[in-house]
Amino acid sequence: MRAVVQRVTRAKVSVDGQIRGQIDQPGLMVLLGVTHEDGPAEVKKMAEKLANLRVFDTEDGEASALDLKAPMLVVSQFTLYGSTVKGRRPSWTQAAPGPVAQPIYEDVVAALRDLGIHVETGEFGAMMQVELVNDGPYTLLVEL
Repeated sequence: MRAVVQRVTRAKVSVDGQIRGQIDQPGLMVLLGVTHEDGPAEVKKMAEKLANLRVFDTEDGEASALDLKAPMLVVSQFTLYGSTVKGRRPSWTQAAPGPVAQPIYEDVVAALRDLGIHVETGEFGAMMQVELVNDGPYTLLVEL
């Protein structure tokens, strides 16, 4: 499993001009990719990692989304497993197909919510437009 995590001041995702998910306060924008080997162990590990990443600056030091009750916008992103090693066209063989990836993506979202994180989402498999204001800029790649 891979995630591109951006600390944001706000973010939203739309499908066909309709907002599907939105956070209007400092939080995390998470683009989440699933591969064939991912399962329940990776779901739990990724949710805990995302919730506890100490990426927010406070007067007392660094804090996590869980510490600050900061929201997350989590969007499925199969292209995180695109390979450009050969040729000019990305290969998607490392990305799990939709029927495999969707329940794992949904399980990560559920696990984050179980940890107490307010999570907004996009629409799995849809063509989405993502808008965000990156705070920093601050962007991390999280791989399991």
